[in-house]
Amino acid sequence: MLRRWINWTRLRLSRRDLGILLSASVVIFVFLLGVLLEYREIRQTPAHSWVEEAQGDCGVVLTGGAGRVREGLDLLVRGSIRKLIISGVNPQAKWEQIFPQWPLYLDLSMDDIVLERKSLTTFGNAQQSLLLAQQLGCRSLVLITSQTHLRRAMATFLEESKVPIHGRAVRNASAEDDRIEIFVEAVKYVFYDIWAF
Repeated sequence: MLRRWINWTRLRLSRRDLGILLSASVVIFVFLLGVLLEYREIRQTPAHSWVEEAQGDCGVVLTGGAGRVREGLDLLVRGSIRKLIISGVNPQAKWEQIFPQWPLYLDLSMDDIVLERKSLTTFGNAQQSLLLAQQLGCRSLVLITSQTHLRRAMATFLEESKVPIHGRAVRNASAEDDRIEIFVEAVKYVFYDIWAF
């Protein structure tokens, strides 16, 4: 009796769920292929900050990694941008905590820096920062983030923006060959590509 029930269950499950299993397998395969291709693209993203000059009305720094705020302030000091938006700042953080080297930047005014404290995601960064950029009259932007994050950040901002955007990647804080960080970013990019772009 048990053998008959097992055979009936197998037959019934295979007939009923074969289409679902096949569809799920195809979706998983396509998703993983997308992640693999994105992983390769992200690994090839160059760090612009040491080799290229950037120009724009305003800069947008996406918080979350070392060197990003400093890169934005350096562009402001050199006159490459006239205003800087620092996006994704912790609502409770004070300026001295965000950038303790501030006293070294004698030529800068806090009037040229806007701290955006509402966004929690890259999509939120784009929505909030582009709104601020519009209010500041920015006609072009320099988007500053890490090598790993730049590709997804650029795609997200370009989807929402009406002004030209130039990406500026700073070196990742961790080792350049951090495979786990790149893999996670590749998964996020594919997720954004499917649901956000």
